[in-house]
Amino acid sequence: MIPVEIIFTPYWWFRNYGIEFDQRFYLDKQLRIAHDLTMRRAMYERFGLGAPDPRPRPIVGSQYVAGGFVIPALFGVEVRFAPDQAPWPVAGARTREEILALRIPDIQGSWPMQQWIADMDALEKEYGHVIGDFDVDGVLNTGLLLRGEQIFLDLVEDLELTDHLFGVIAETMVRVVRYVTSRTGSNSVSVNRSILNVNPRIYVHGNCSVQMISPASYRNALLKHELYLAEKLAPYGIHHCGNNLHRFATDYAQTKPVFVDVGWGSHVDECSAALPDTFLNLRLSPVRMLQQSAAEIREDAEKLLAAAGRTRNVGLCCINMDYGTPGENIQAMLDVARSAPG
Repeated sequence: MIPVEIIFTPYWWFRNYGIEFDQRFYLDKQLRIAHDLTMRRAMYERFGLGAPDPRPRPIVGSQYVAGGFVIPALFGVEVRFAPDQAPWPVAGARTREEILALRIPDIQGSWPMQQWIADMDALEKEYGHVIGDFDVDGVLNTGLLLRGEQIFLDLVEDLELTDHLFGVIAETMVRVVRYVTSRTGSNSVSVNRSILNVNPRIYVHGNCSVQMISPASYRNALLKHELYLAEKLAPYGIHHCGNNLHRFATDYAQTKPVFVDVGWGSHVDECSAALPDTFLNLRLSPVRMLQQSAAEIREDAEKLLAAAGRTRNVGLCCINMDYGTPGENIQAMLDVARSAPG
């Protein structure tokens, strides 16, 4: 069977199961364990994924929702929460002087890591171990939150600033990822749980905003920092949810990724050719999953696999499906994965 994973938005969980995504969802260890049980039961009862009778486990970061705020929060970015939404860090516009003065924060002594570490200690004492992790985002994603839209001009006009900013962010990410992995054995399941089908220790770097820049800007300002992350945090993976992965695939290949998210709309055949030894996680569109028929979703999934031109080292997923997504559409994707030769 082709590996397959599904992830829903917080709004879906809120409307269907009453789970609220305020700070307590992330930072209250007992509530987190209770919600994890609810989510695991729901996945089995609705879609046959997982175990039929899950038991409480010492989870420190949910494996069933996406969205990261840890790294921005460590740099002092305000994070807002709502019952039916993912947390959102509030983008700022720090001055050039403030950016050049930026330094690596106190990883273990700053919020929210400080609280998570206390949770890890308590849960490890009770259960003997801890599992789970949290999305540590990406270099450009975090840079955009700190510098604001000015970052796009900086990529052309001020490489001194971007080099310093991205270097500080990258090293902060290395320290956070290494710490979390040392405690839980994983660091990026919360980025995309599809890595569980490959290697749970893979680090997945979030490149959501890379789709907004040119490949030339990526090579000039970002690639060196990704190469650094790939060296320090192997096995390395890349999350690219944009529809233009094919424009960056050759550059990404330099990081020797073992896992790459292929955003819906990307030219899958070109990505497969550029990354022949990489596990390609083919993403279906959550919008089409919501709006189209089951037959069309089946066709979408089949076309993705056909374009990849391989039946091994490839998987399917649909991330951030919203409330109202028809169950038969999700089942259509699952059926394609289960019937395809893996």
